Amino acid sequence: MLEQKSPHSLPLSEALTIAAQAISEVMSGRSLTEVLEQLDAHERPIVQSLSFDALRKWVRSHELIKQYVPKTPPPEVDHLLSVAIALFVHDGSEGKGYATHTIVDQAVRACGEYDKTMYAKGLVNAVLRKVSLALQPPQDKPHYPADPIPMYAPAWWRANLKRSYPKVWQSILFAQAKRAPLILRVNQKQYSRVQYQSLLSEAGIASAAIESIAGIHLPSALLITNPVPVSELPGFYSGSVSVQDAGAQIAATLLNPQPGDLVLDACAAPGGKTAHLLELADCQMVALELDGERLGKIGGNLDRLRLHSDKVKVLRGDASKALWWDGTLFDKILLDAPCSASGIVSRHPDIPFLRREADIKSLQLKQREILTQAWKLLKSEGLLLYVTCSLFPEEGEDQAAWFAQQHSNAVRLGAPGQLLPTETNDGFYYALFKKNGP
Repeated sequence: MLEQKSPHSLPLSEALTIAAQAISEVMSGRSLTEVLEQLDAHERPIVQSLSFDALRKWVRSHELIKQYVPKTPPPEVDHLLSVAIALFVHDGSEGKGYATHTIVDQAVRACGEYDKTMYAKGLVNAVLRKVSLALQPPQDKPHYPADPIPMYAPAWWRANLKRSYPKVWQSILFAQAKRAPLILRVNQKQYSRVQYQSLLSEAGIASAAIESIAGIHLPSALLITNPVPVSELPGFYSGSVSVQDAGAQIAATLLNPQPGDLVLDACAAPGGKTAHLLELADCQMVALELDGERLGKIGGNLDRLRLHSDKVKVLRGDASKALWWDGTLFDKILLDAPCSASGIVSRHPDIPFLRREADIKSLQLKQREILTQAWKLLKSEGLLLYVTCSLFPEEGEDQAAWFAQQHSNAVRLGAPGQLLPTETNDGFYYALFKKNGP
């Protein structure tokens, strides 16, 4: 919650300024994750909270800006207003925020970073005062329900959702505008879920078990009722638990590794699914990643979870080619393919601002290249699990159908298919294939 600031947190005016600058970076095509990673440790939490909320509430804030600003303001003013207005807009996913007068005062101060005249200060002051009055609940209804807010999506994105999910496409956008829940995966090599819940309870942290999703039993999934920093989670730094969406936890469960299996995680970074596979079985693992920077995150995760061993290899390589491969066939392959990430917008609200319609076709081609190559590395009777964190059929069911048509020895097994975002999981696609013969 924003009002719970640490002694070393930024003054709100500085946080607003940096968050508005981060939004500007996103609008120029830069990943918000990349921008936030460049901030100092004391800056990142509040700036992330402000910028995430501004992007989630973009539709509502710009309705209000358009209503109260007759002429489109300069980008830096627009982005500052977006961040500040998001603090006023209550959508039911946050607790009490800053006082109205504090938001107005600090936003006006933030203008001083770039405004050498009174123009921006006067505009921001006037607009925020009008917005705060407009958003006040009626006097006779002090507990007036929060306005539902849809996630911003470009026209081509909305058209795809409407075509693919004609009955629920709007509810998807509303669901993705909400702050994502904190979901944990208990490391079963250290604790059972029940045991870890006891540790949480002792620490005063309420939790609830997520028993299954789409009929898939999840023995390690926990929902934290009131999110806390990971530093407050018992045993986090000694590997007792990881943060992982419940929908993502389906992957390792479906692949069902067994002791001695040789398993390939073909697009492994940041290593969450690699780690989950190793938590489930004492298998031999190859974690492959092309991006050198992201490759390091796999090792970091395995170190924290105490899963490094001589049976685990972390390699840099392109999954669409075999230059890294030593010729040994795999028992099981997890292919969490590069995709639009349209299913994980709640956790990465900059995605709809960064994606372009042409990206989908190029991603689809890359997915097919990797699928085709991965199949060559699989033993007869082996399993390949194709996963994307996408909602678009072009990256999900269309790909699975194409792959089955191209490979007569691919037998499709039971898997959830398309998962839509819910209160406990992001949007994912799953297709499981068994190799019937060479």
